[in-house]
Amino acid sequence: MRELTVTSRDGARLHVEVYGEEGAPAVVLAHGWTCSIGFWAAQIRELSRDFRVVAYDQRGHGRSPDSGAYAVEGLADDLEAVLTATLAPGEKAVLAGHSMGGMTIMAAAGRPAVAEHAAAVLLCSTGSARLAAESLVLPLRAGRLRTRLTRAVLGATAPLGPVTPVSRAVLKYVTMGRGTSPERVSQCARIVHACPRQARVGWSHVLAGLDLVRGVGELRVPVAVVAGADDRLTPPVHAREIEAALRQSLGLTLLTGVGHMTPVEAPEVVNGRIRELMDSYVVASASASASAGVGVGEEVA
Repeated sequence: MRELTVTSRDGARLHVEVYGEEGAPAVVLAHGWTCSIGFWAAQIRELSRDFRVVAYDQRGHGRSPDSGAYAVEGLADDLEAVLTATLAPGEKAVLAGHSMGGMTIMAAAGRPAVAEHAAAVLLCSTGSARLAAESLVLPLRAGRLRTRLTRAVLGATAPLGPVTPVSRAVLKYVTMGRGTSPERVSQCARIVHACPRQARVGWSHVLAGLDLVRGVGELRVPVAVVAGADDRLTPPVHAREIEAALRQSLGLTLLTGVGHMTPVEAPEVVNGRIRELMDSYVVASASASASAGVGVGEEVA
């Protein structure tokens, strides 16, 4: 593993970690709200055996300082900066995003760096709009009251404090399926509780008003979608709408008994989908180009 610091367009500094052999086919991982690189531990462990895995802390999360600027355009800028810093000109990679990481990819869909580097995309447990309105965190009837209360709960300014049995139970209810093991619940609790309060609150306001429907249509590469059937934060209605709006959909994988934290709750499925995308759209393409004598960044006639 090697570490580097990438500077985004507005000067924000991003902590990036790269795993695996230099020159191996690349996959880029973007984590979700209140998470960090550690959220992808199962993917990094398994995929770095064969691929180069690039993971970064979103601004204000993990080891990336909080810039104080909360806007979806900044997330898109950050992804562009990471792609440009870690991939060779013209090099293709699979981009995988969970929750806010998936929203980051949708926000950056029309950016030049994404057009240059994205071979395929995996969207895990994410949504493009109406996040507060569709959330099932509060067991209330859909409507303005539930939406308003959901915004208040998810944007609460109170510190999360230390991880306790009660906080683990709350986190499990909100973000994970009922059958999730205690070890995986504890893993997510440690990561979420480590997120600074300022970043947690700041990004919650951005997500509450998010509208990336246009970004879904701007994804011009093959896209696979994974969602948990028991996801309360981004219920399956979001995954179905995204999948229906994609230009090149590879289908929706809906996981029974799984909540919002799909890469942690169902790592075998998420790893398998990433491997399929890598083999079909990065490895196979690189092999075809090599056979034809075409270098990275060159066009096949």
